Amino acid sequence: MNQTLRIILEGAAQAWQQLISNKLRSFLSLLGVTIGIFCIIGVKSAVNSLEDNIRNSMEKLGNDVIYIEKFSWSEDPSTNYWKWMRRPNFSYTEFEALQSKLKLSDKIGYWQFLGAKTVKFHSSSVENVFFMGITEDCQDLFHLEFENDGRFFSSIEYQAGSDVCVIGYQIAEGLFGPGADPVDREINVSGRRLRIVGVLKKSGNDLLKPFNFDQAVLVGYNLARRGFNVRREGQFERTSVSVKAKEGVDLEDMKDEIVGVLRAERRLKPREESNFALNTLSILSSLFDSVFSVVNIAGLFIGGFALLVGMFSVANIMFVSVKERTNLIGIKMALGAKRWFILLEILVEAVILCLTGGFFGLLLIWIVTLAITHALDFPIHLSFANVVFGLVTSIVVGVLSGLIPAGQASKMDPVEAIRK
Repeated sequence: MNQTLRIILEGAAQAWQQLISNKLRSFLSLLGVTIGIFCIIGVKSAVNSLEDNIRNSMEKLGNDVIYIEKFSWSEDPSTNYWKWMRRPNFSYTEFEALQSKLKLSDKIGYWQFLGAKTVKFHSSSVENVFFMGITEDCQDLFHLEFENDGRFFSSIEYQAGSDVCVIGYQIAEGLFGPGADPVDREINVSGRRLRIVGVLKKSGNDLLKPFNFDQAVLVGYNLARRGFNVRREGQFERTSVSVKAKEGVDLEDMKDEIVGVLRAERRLKPREESNFALNTLSILSSLFDSVFSVVNIAGLFIGGFALLVGMFSVANIMFVSVKERTNLIGIKMALGAKRWFILLEILVEAVILCLTGGFFGLLLIWIVTLAITHALDFPIHLSFANVVFGLVTSIVVGVLSGLIPAGQASKMDPVEAIRK
């Protein structure tokens, strides 16, 4: 144990001597290892952060919600585009049919995009606001959370079509400034005055939320029909229905029930294709998984090339180091040092050099992740598992780069080595 520790300490001392005596050569040689670790661990950290965000979003929204739309999330929007566009929008009548006939559902929400509108408060205004009319269950289906004392519109306000609304975080900041409390103030939308009852918490970082509510104004669907000329049938704007399954209900069973109700409501013949799509968040998750796997492979490929360059550079340092210390190696062997001792000493030196390059690569990733998190307000973290992976990769590169020089040193003839 003491001998092994001594080898490690001597290898570390020799590696340090190499670094400080040949600064430029060492810097250029270790740069490949640093860049390689940065590429591999940087990509893994970004992908892991995105995956964590998606998993958290799915936990919030749940995997038991079906989003009924014209378009399928599993297909490229450009594929069969006109086929999707020819499909009818969902009507409020179809929503009512689902409400009354579905037996396996817990909550059913209906929403309609009412266009991009300008919202005003005195002299302040925000343009191109995402304006939506939604039903009562959408609060639970979209897991809407509110700032301060804000709330969703009450059942009485919804049924009466009262002039109340819920606004997004960015809309509140744009109209009233940071930190202001807009609740109970009135805004002007298309000439109609709406009282704010709640401000939604900032949600821009949730990638799997159906919408970015930060730039939205939400009103009850009854108000939308009464105050914004929305018809019950054949709407011109985008509409959708969301259905949450009862606890313990298999999602495939509820899909079959939804298909039966909608096909009957639209009077589709048995051989006719369904002109609607049933989407779940698991579809998006699987799509993201395939994208992440490609990105990870690309990161490994790019980082692997950099590590290969770094490995040859470190091997070059070790060949030079062995050549410079040939006489000293011969003396050690003459005094009784075993060949494995010389082999291990050179390998430890190579590993220490690569660990140094890996450390600076990880340090650079940590700085970059902090900068991105602060600049984009999107949390990217360097996990402990990725740090360990980076260090282990550095050790492997060190062993591979030092193997041939170490083998060459351990096979020297002591007498010949001392003469040089």
